[in-house]
Amino acid sequence: MSLEPGSADIIHLAWARHLGFDDAALAASAGERLTRADGSRRTVDFVRLFGASALVGPQWVLDAAVGISDEELAQHVTLLTLTRPHGGHGLGAAALFFADELPLLQPAEELTVAHGNPEAVELEGRCPPDDVNEVRLPELPHRYTVMRDDGGRSVPVACGAYTEWEGILADVRVLVDPEWRRRGLGSLAASIAAHEALASGLTLQWRSDVSNKGSLAIARSLGFAAGGIQTSVLLG
Repeated sequence: MSLEPGSADIIHLAWARHLGFDDAALAASAGERLTRADGSRRTVDFVRLFGASALVGPQWVLDAAVGISDEELAQHVTLLTLTRPHGGHGLGAAALFFADELPLLQPAEELTVAHGNPEAVELEGRCPPDDVNEVRLPELPHRYTVMRDDGGRSVPVACGAYTEWEGILADVRVLVDPEWRRRGLGSLAASIAAHEALASGLTLQWRSDVSNKGSLAIARSLGFAAGGIQTSVLLG
């Protein structure tokens, strides 16, 4: 689905605040890369978003990036190379998707959706550590966990969740038990969380590692529109 006119400006505003720029900085950057020196940050972040780009980190990395194109900086290996002398190691590159409305998914059968923390914790215990670390459910206060019967016991099989960014964006993520994947449950859980966020007046954001084909497929199937990329490294 395409975004409404003006939604890109709203997204630029949220990211400008998130990265520590003035509210209008990204929207008004006119294709020139924004930079902000911050020696206290433990990460270096490069973002490309609807034609704008920004790099935030210590002054030495801003200096090292002069003359390097946005296309190159979006490659995780580039930031790793620039920061390796300072202990830089991978956080990865995340594709950014956005939506200001989505079709409502209807389940084929009646389902129970839990909102508590115990169900989310149990679901994490059923998933691979890499998936758990990427989604980070404890950071997402709004959780919608789909429960299914498994041998007479109700178990969590998928959780769609979000947290608010700058009171503007809902950063939506989803975690699915590997044994219950490819059944549409991830899309359903994400759709529930997304529509709860939309009802709260938030614009939707979906961030997914560029190598996570399952998460990327869910975003596209739900109707999220591609908006850019975030590449980050953690400093030692």
